[in-house]
Amino acid sequence: MREIVLDTETTGLDHKGDDRIVEIGCIELVNQMATQETFHQYINPERDMPVKAFDVHGLSEEFLSGYPVFAEVADGFITFIGDAKLIIHNADFDMGFINAELKRLGREPIPMERAVDTVRIARRKFPGAPASLDALCKRFQIDNSDRTLHGALLDSRLLADVYLELIGGRQRGLELAGPAAAAQQTTVQSAQEVRQQRVFTASPEELTAHAAFIETLEEAVWND
Repeated sequence: MREIVLDTETTGLDHKGDDRIVEIGCIELVNQMATQETFHQYINPERDMPVKAFDVHGLSEEFLSGYPVFAEVADGFITFIGDAKLIIHNADFDMGFINAELKRLGREPIPMERAVDTVRIARRKFPGAPASLDALCKRFQIDNSDRTLHGALLDSRLLADVYLELIGGRQRGLELAGPAAAAQQTTVQSAQEVRQQRVFTASPEELTAHAAFIETLEEAVWND
């Protein structure tokens, strides 16, 4: 089973207006385990960078001007995600931006049914609790100390760990070990020797020595 953990950074919040994607980061999961396959791309939005957006991700207009526009990376992105499920934190936001970029190119949108929203999973599992990525990292004791700014690839890596915890924890990896590992575990358990309970009784010599020792004590509790 192939899944893609995905995150984007943008110039703002309005995908229906002038805001554009400036970074895409993806992590591949196979059978709910991260592989070494990733997709990461900075994108020239062909517009200015609002201060509020820069404060979030630190990507300036000058920095991004040296990178390709979305039209130049769209094929590589679509090829990488293939037909896999997309694991996204607040899927409506990222899918809105991705499909807006595809629409500008006259390409088919990605169906929302392909997206698994980890915010919704977290809210169902922990009603009333904070569901931000930082809050979930703290809950699951995932190290996010490098996250001084938002970054699409870093956030995807963190989200991959969060997602695995949300769907049952990292111990799920034991279920993926296969029949051989399960058989080995059974063998180890069945090989344990069952021993009879031992009874430890003091010898007459030990009882005599103990009585002599008690006689040397004042107000010994054994004489009560």
